[in-house]
Amino acid sequence: MKVFEGKKGLLILGVIGGLMAMTLAIFGNPKNMALCIACFIRDIAGSMKLHQTVTVQYFRPEIVGIIGGSLVMSLARKEYKSTAGSSPMIRFFLGMMTMIGALVFLGCPLRMILRMAGGDLNAYIALIGFLAGIATGAFFLKKGYTLGRSYETRPVSGAAFTIVLAAALIVSVATGLFAMSQEGPGSQHAPILIALGCALVFGAAAQVSRMCFAGSFRNAIFTRDISMFLTILGVFAVMLIYNIASGQFQLTMEGQPVAHTEWIWNILGMYVVGFAATLAGGCPLRQLVLTGQGSSDAAVNVLGMLVGGAFAHNFQLASSAEGTTAGGRIVTVVMILLLFVIAAVHCKQEKEA
Repeated sequence: MKVFEGKKGLLILGVIGGLMAMTLAIFGNPKNMALCIACFIRDIAGSMKLHQTVTVQYFRPEIVGIIGGSLVMSLARKEYKSTAGSSPMIRFFLGMMTMIGALVFLGCPLRMILRMAGGDLNAYIALIGFLAGIATGAFFLKKGYTLGRSYETRPVSGAAFTIVLAAALIVSVATGLFAMSQEGPGSQHAPILIALGCALVFGAAAQVSRMCFAGSFRNAIFTRDISMFLTILGVFAVMLIYNIASGQFQLTMEGQPVAHTEWIWNILGMYVVGFAATLAGGCPLRQLVLTGQGSSDAAVNVLGMLVGGAFAHNFQLASSAEGTTAGGRIVTVVMILLLFVIAAVHCKQEKEA
């Protein structure tokens, strides 16, 4: 529709996304975590008992809804295309590193924006690392970094992950097979139908706008193209108004919900996320949207995030409100080194080709 075209349309789509996040917050999702891709994938991993942290176990309908909304919209707009084969193992490990970096900070780029809208100064500090990671990734892109081309596959192949995830949600709702937290963030959630409905709309809006936090910041800073950034601005503005109106806005570092104040590790955690997302071709939200559009490469990245969430909690790499862990700090540094290796090697391969 014409109303969603141009910069004004992108801003409207961002506002729609913000309204969906606000609705989820009103109906019970954790404070400053109305819609966090990393946290919610981590919760799904816990519900499947891939990790045993009992406070973060719940099969989040929002993840299924975002992918489903993208699938429906891509079919409606004739943009669905089943593809695969672009360095799947590298994409898997990039997904793992994205997740672990996010859990060191305690949030994906989307939650970073939501935390900023709530006045969390730790998120503003983390933005420095996220931007630096994007800048580093952009440097390697200019040097010829690539994971290679993907190839068309049968349409059902591109939808396989979405179908399995939807089936798992049905099993979660209909049976007691999956774990569910009785306390902590995992126990805080909107009713299933509201969560699924809001996520479907959010996913549809993200598909139409091509919402990507890594790509938006990259374009705004390096090409001065703010069009994609307008969707993020719309989400931020809605949540800022909501937080102020509901009395939840607190411009502080201390006492923020599910956050820590170790600024150096907030920066480095999000540096990993920005760097890895740029190398993978999109932030965690964008990977969900691309999965809905039929990209098995993006689905592999999401699977990497699922395993990364389990890995982070099983080996005590994830941070908490009390701060980071020794393991989390060590692995963050190792991941940064690995990201440089991945970026450099793939630039070399492209050059040789």
